[in-house]
Amino acid sequence: MAHVITDACIKCGTCEGECPVSAISEGDATYVIDADTCIDCGACAASCPVSAIEG
Repeated sequence: MAHVITDACIKCGTCEGECPVSAISEGDATYVIDADTCIDCGACAASCPVSAIEG
């Protein structure tokens, strides 16, 4: 199952740079993860300063 970014996201962009497959992009209210591209590695969750990424 792909990771998801919750409403706790502060749109800092840290996760986007950590994703090895470029599955994260900036959405309207939060960053979003493309479930079809996500390889469920957890790099984004480990980098999030507010723990807004669940997997």
